[in-house]
Amino acid sequence: MLDAQYPDLVRARPDCVVPASAAPRPPGLSAGVPQSFCVGPLVIEPALVLAPMSGVTDMAFRRLVRETSPGAVGLVVSEFVSIEGLTRNDLRSHRMLRHAPCEHPISIQIFGAEIDRMAEAAMIVQEAGADVVDINCGCPVPKVVKRGGGAELMRRPAHLERMLRAVRRELSVPLTIKIRAGWDQASINCVEVAQMAEVAGAAMITVHGRTRVQLYSGASDWDLIAAVKQAVTIPVIGSGDVTSARAACERMARSGADGLAIGRGAMENPWIFGQIVADRGGRELRGPTIAERLAVLHRYRELLDEIYPEKVTAARMRGMGCRTAKGFPGSAALREAITRTRSSEEMAELLRRFAEEAARLPAHEAEPAPGAAGGWAARDPARPASGSLAAQAAPAG
Repeated sequence: MLDAQYPDLVRARPDCVVPASAAPRPPGLSAGVPQSFCVGPLVIEPALVLAPMSGVTDMAFRRLVRETSPGAVGLVVSEFVSIEGLTRNDLRSHRMLRHAPCEHPISIQIFGAEIDRMAEAAMIVQEAGADVVDINCGCPVPKVVKRGGGAELMRRPAHLERMLRAVRRELSVPLTIKIRAGWDQASINCVEVAQMAEVAGAAMITVHGRTRVQLYSGASDWDLIAAVKQAVTIPVIGSGDVTSARAACERMARSGADGLAIGRGAMENPWIFGQIVADRGGRELRGPTIAERLAVLHRYRELLDEIYPEKVTAARMRGMGCRTAKGFPGSAALREAITRTRSSEEMAELLRRFAEEAARLPAHEAEPAPGAAGGWAARDPARPASGSLAAQAAPAG
């Protein structure tokens, strides 16, 4: 039985609001986030971009983000696609180009090191219907870097310049790049690479303020993003550590960037784009309710089922479930239960049971209190709420 296995699973009503930030603040803090920017002839409005993330920003997740933040995502970017796979007609690589009409405008990101293959792959992406072609010059993953792609391209600026010029000649849609601050602290060259890229034909540059050596440790350096913005005339999109409307405001004020690219912040909170837009407009800022979080997971399953076999759907649902089931009473036990599910149907049943049991709890037993991480914590997590599954379940032996 679910209640016997996970006695602390249900501790709040499904309509308990999980605020975007526990700290009170005035509305309109994100007013400094730009309204729009242009990538060549393409107007991106609002100036918020879903950043590319390998294994995450597939068609299902991109559609989910557009649905959870309607009208608040100016541009979505695909997970990166190998130019080797595209030019060698690898079926999996070509399937990664799939996108729905509701996703436009969409940028498809490609990675690799060979100039001719990059140009050929860019044409394939354009023919697939991409509004923008983006070249990954920032991925820090060893298997990409060792083959000359990703952040390694920043250590070969002359080669990268030839690549950009070759690709630009073949395209009619805008060409953009994503870079990092540099390879390490001793070789920060984002400004020089950005200036070169503009001359070579790039229409926009996204800058992640960490070095390749940092990977995702430490903090993104938004002063470097500001330096890039001052050095070029094309749009500069800042990336790194944008996890809330407050963070969006702070990053924009520090950098003066033309827009924000949000990656890991959207993995846990696909509503973040709508929250930033609402805050910028002075509207009340709130996080998703527990019911909304559970509904999103069900919707995610539907979107995954359209494009993947069950094994992939189940794995991606578990990942999404563990990321979004946070910040409300019972969420830790729910995450634990999610990791133990073996199929998408089993996880869907788990979520349904959680929602049904939570709906039976009286309001006073779900009274929220600010949590240490900006979410909600139970008033007394050690004491089961009367009448809940936790109170009814026998102690674990």
